[in-house]
Amino acid sequence: MSPLTLTLSSYSRWLCRFKILHSQNALVAFSSTATTTTPPNENQTQSSGPAPPPIRVALTESAGRGVFATRKIRAGDTIHSAKPIVSHPSLSAIDTICYFCLKKMKPFTESQSQGVSFCCEKCKESSKVFYDVEKKADWVDFDDYCRTQGLKFPLLVKRLACMVISGAAPADIVDILQPASLTQRMILKMEEGFCLLRNAFTKANMGDERTYFLTKQWYTAVLARIRINAFRIDLAGGAYEDLLSLAAASIEAEAAVGNAIYMLPSFYNHDCDPNTHIIWIENADAKLKALRDIDEGEELRICYIDASVSCHARQSLLSQGFGFECNCLRCLSGD
Repeated sequence: MSPLTLTLSSYSRWLCRFKILHSQNALVAFSSTATTTTPPNENQTQSSGPAPPPIRVALTESAGRGVFATRKIRAGDTIHSAKPIVSHPSLSAIDTICYFCLKKMKPFTESQSQGVSFCCEKCKESSKVFYDVEKKADWVDFDDYCRTQGLKFPLLVKRLACMVISGAAPADIVDILQPASLTQRMILKMEEGFCLLRNAFTKANMGDERTYFLTKQWYTAVLARIRINAFRIDLAGGAYEDLLSLAAASIEAEAAVGNAIYMLPSFYNHDCDPNTHIIWIENADAKLKALRDIDEGEELRICYIDASVSCHARQSLLSQGFGFECNCLRCLSGD
C-alpha cells in the first residue's frame, strides 16, 4: 500500500498546522468513526452516540509521530474507519469501478460521457468536487503519459488539483503529511507530468486566478508526499468481519482498484509484525482492525510491505520505497 511516515521535526508545529487545516476545510478532518466492538462502560448510555476512536497521535522515540491506544483494544476490533482525502482509480480498472468511491461496478452499468461510471447518485453528486472541473479538460496526453510510464501517483495530483480549482480543498491540504526525499533526477523526471497537467488546464481556458497554485514546486511537493503516504487499495469484498476472513481477504484480494491518501492512517508507523491491519471491504473507505489484543499506551503499527519475504528483502523494500531502516523486533532477530 503503500505508505506512510518518516520523521517530523517539530510536533508543536505539526499540531498547530493541523488545527489550522482542520478549521479551513472539513475535508482535512480525521474522517474517522469509532466502530469498536468493545461494550460501553456503565457510564455510557445508548443516546450518548459512538465514542471517539480509542487512539491518539503523538511522537515516538525514534520514528517521528505515531498512533497510540488510549485504552485496551481487543483482537478483531475495528479501531476506526477513514475516508480518503483524495483517491483515483487505476487506469486499468477505470471502466469497471466507481469513479468516486472505487466500488466495483455491476456489469452493464450506464457510463458517463467520458467513459467513467458512478455506482450511485450519491457518488455522482459527491464527485462534483473534482469532476465538474476535470471534464472540461482533455486528459488523453496526461493519461497516456501515466499509462506508458506505469505511473499512478500523478493521477492523484491531477484529481487534487481539480478539487483545489473547484474550491473543495485548500492547495496545502496534504502539507501536514511527511514528504519523501527527492533527488534532482527524480524532480527532473516529474517535470513532464507537471507540464502535461498544466497544459491540460491551460487548453481548457482556466484562468490564472483559478490555477495560481499550480506551480512546478506545488506539483513536486504534493507528489513527494503522495509517494510515501498513498495506499494501494485492494478490495476484499463481502462482509469480512472476523480476523481469519480478513487475513484471507488480504492474501486473495484481486488486483488493486486504485490508490488513495488518508489523514489519520498516514500517521501509523511500520512494523514487520504489526498489531493492526488496514483493509478495504467494498470501496475506498478504509478500516483499521486490531490483529491482536493491544494494551493501553501501546503504539499501533501496520505493515507497509509484504511481510512474508525475507528480512533482507524487507529491509531493501523499506529503504528504497520509504527511506528508512526497519528496527522492529522481527528484523532485529533476523527473522
